[in-house]
Amino acid sequence: MKTGFTLRNVQFRNRVFVASGTFGYGDEVRNLVDVSHLGGIMTKSLSWKPRDGNPPPRIAETPSGMLNSIGLANIGVHAFIEKKLPYLRTLDTHIVVNIAASSVQEYCDVLGLLDEHEGIHGFEINVSCPNVKEGGLSFGTDCDRTAEITSRLRALTEKPLIIKLTPNVTHIGQFAAAVKDAGADAVSVMNTVIGMAVDARTRKPKVSTVTGGLSGPAIKPIALAKVYEVAQSVDIPIFGIGGIMTAEDAVEFLLVGASAVQIGTANFIDPSTGVTVAKGIESFARQQGLNDIGELVGALNARKDFSVLQSWL
Repeated sequence: MKTGFTLRNVQFRNRVFVASGTFGYGDEVRNLVDVSHLGGIMTKSLSWKPRDGNPPPRIAETPSGMLNSIGLANIGVHAFIEKKLPYLRTLDTHIVVNIAASSVQEYCDVLGLLDEHEGIHGFEINVSCPNVKEGGLSFGTDCDRTAEITSRLRALTEKPLIIKLTPNVTHIGQFAAAVKDAGADAVSVMNTVIGMAVDARTRKPKVSTVTGGLSGPAIKPIALAKVYEVAQSVDIPIFGIGGIMTAEDAVEFLLVGASAVQIGTANFIDPSTGVTVAKGIESFARQQGLNDIGELVGALNARKDFSVLQSWL
């Protein structure tokens, strides 16, 4: 059974990754998960300098989901290189570093520094965080700026470049097309949806920033639709993200056009979910009589005329 796929110049073992921000920098779960069964780890976001993130409370459970307002808290790129990267190099899986920044130049500075070091197999660029005051979402909702960031970063690395798109736009397919034209190798679809949770008794929002990013099973139908839209717009690989809890969830994302998937909120329940999902996809493919899991990608039995979907957007 063929389980892996190639992105630019990297051959990944399989199509299941753990999403940025839900698996730390990998060492936090070293005794809980055999990461050799994963396609790769998307690290927690990195910026040039350390970030404290937003004040608490910054996580709230919601029906079938979770609201977070972490604010891209991270140790900064220099501490990552010194303290985290040596351990990540020992892992039998691929490492994709997620980068977040508040300016185009900061994106370039972080990637340029990381690209000099061994043990990093690709970059995922977060232009779509809904809970920071500067950068983040302001980039991700501007098509020209998103393309500019992609073009600038493309010139700095030969490693796979993945742009993580926000769902909080009218036509996500347009953004996917823009970053493809600017040199992106793939897109991650999607980041969290803007949401809000309220405590009726205290009459206060449940996170300090009032709104935050909603994730978990509650957003899966939205994520499937966004992946499908992007798959009709571009022919580059898509990392499907949003509410994946089981292998069947993951297969649904492959069918609508994702080449790979990322496990996010489920990691907070069970950090080994990605391993379980990877094994489950392989079992499903065998039951279907397939020789390559890639045969599931885009195999949805549906009209290919995307104008039908566009009609209600």
